[in-house]
Amino acid sequence: MFGRKMKHAHRYQEIIRAFLRNGFGYIIKELGLTDIMSIPKKKEVADTNLLPRTTGERIRSFLQELGPTFIKMGQIASTRRDLIPADIIQELEKLQDCVPPFPFDQVRQIIEAELGANIEEIFAEFHETPLAAASIGQVHYALLHTKEPVAVKIQRPEIQSIIETDLEILEDLAGLMESRMDWAKKYQIRDMVEEFSKSLRAELDYSIEARNAEKIADQFIGNSTIRIPKMYWDYSTKKVLTMEYIQGIKVNDLEKMAEKGYNRKVVAERLAHSIFHQILIEGFFHGDPHPGNVVVLPGEVIVLMDFGMVGRLSPDMKYHFSSLVISLKRGSTDGIIKAISRMGLIPVNTDMALLRAEVDELRDKYYGVPLSEISLGKAINDLFTVAFHHRIQIPADLTLLGKAILTVEGVVELLDPEFSIMDVAEPFGQRLIKDRFHPKNLAENAWSYIVEYTEFISNLPKNIREITSTMQRGKLHVEITISELHLLLEKLDRISNRLSFSIVLLSFSIIMVGLIIGSSIGRQSTLLWKIPAIELGFGVASLMFLWLLYAIYKSGRF
Repeated sequence: MFGRKMKHAHRYQEIIRAFLRNGFGYIIKELGLTDIMSIPKKKEVADTNLLPRTTGERIRSFLQELGPTFIKMGQIASTRRDLIPADIIQELEKLQDCVPPFPFDQVRQIIEAELGANIEEIFAEFHETPLAAASIGQVHYALLHTKEPVAVKIQRPEIQSIIETDLEILEDLAGLMESRMDWAKKYQIRDMVEEFSKSLRAELDYSIEARNAEKIADQFIGNSTIRIPKMYWDYSTKKVLTMEYIQGIKVNDLEKMAEKGYNRKVVAERLAHSIFHQILIEGFFHGDPHPGNVVVLPGEVIVLMDFGMVGRLSPDMKYHFSSLVISLKRGSTDGIIKAISRMGLIPVNTDMALLRAEVDELRDKYYGVPLSEISLGKAINDLFTVAFHHRIQIPADLTLLGKAILTVEGVVELLDPEFSIMDVAEPFGQRLIKDRFHPKNLAENAWSYIVEYTEFISNLPKNIREITSTMQRGKLHVEITISELHLLLEKLDRISNRLSFSIVLLSFSIIMVGLIIGSSIGRQSTLLWKIPAIELGFGVASLMFLWLLYAIYKSGRF
């Protein structure tokens, strides 16, 4: 780690300055970075914002200041309501990666290096001014020699090495935080950084985005109301993505839709249907359906774009999510907790009584409320808030699902305030549950269980032989984890002390019996140096015996 600090010393200095400028100097001190890195003078890092700011505002300012990697990490973190408090989430959702475009000379250089030809040979026309610019890349309009209009996304020069440097530093800092800060270890900061890093690295590979787009396009084959831009693989690489150019009206531009005479209610319904089809039927969904990624064409056709962030749900996860929503609506606390536990989310040391109490509060909030008045996205995020209180780990795809639904709800409400997304969601959930218990699916599941258990039973004799052989060789290791270990050791210590005392008392009693028997047989006095040994010994033994009885009685255990 020390080597990395020296290798990335300049970037470490920038990060330290950002910590100090935003009021997080105490973290630098706790991490011990003051001993390794030279800290800038106080006047250089003074907070220029004289108004008091919340922790969330300072975190957002810190991330914004440090550029693309940290902004993207913050945007990804904004989906994790189970890990991060709601007030900080609200600030993270405001993060914008608006940056100036990079020069056309660099655009040309990257395209020609990636596609192996002059830009004029590849495109009949290429606009130098970008349509949009973001932290990772920018988009240009172009025309193929086949006269097909395309949008070309080009990755920023050196952005990969910049992000990799930042991720290395973040991984080091996360490890350091866990080793020095109890709260960081409790919330598993290193695992969070690792998860966010994986998502961010996936966004750096445009070929992954192209495959995601084609996979979602396959979900709507034959559906003329949903459209996904075509991908041009011959003109795409990891750093250049060429896709069909589709010009429509942004879904939140109500004025233009009114000018064109679009039916906003139909647009809202189709958008909601498309998202729940992806989530509950296909199990593969657009993770960021904000208004910038959704446009509308004549005939109320919905176009979904930008598939850098997607979510996946297994068949079991889809079923449990549907059960969760239906249990929430029906006011079933047991159903909600059962759905959560079947997702494998509740840690062993969770206070189940307290969890049940908070779920009861959540149930009361939604029980008996008309479907049209329930915000599904808010209900899911309320559940994630409960999860945060109990440190329950929610799978990342589920939290992304919650954010996607909340985003779509916001768009739908803008289009048609009277439209209820629950009216769309509930039939999908019921369909999923009916499909699960369809005789054909039950038969398939039963067969898979039969195969699984047959294999288990057939391997059982072999496994038993291996365990027996290991035990005979004395190489069977058993690992036991015990909470409150120090209390157990104290009790064992007291037990051993009492056992030792009892042995001493027994030995003393045996000696006394020997003396009594010896004196009786020899008819001799039991005086030792003029001291009545038997009488004195009997008195000592009696006192020891009475003390032992008192200690046992005081402990409350006979």
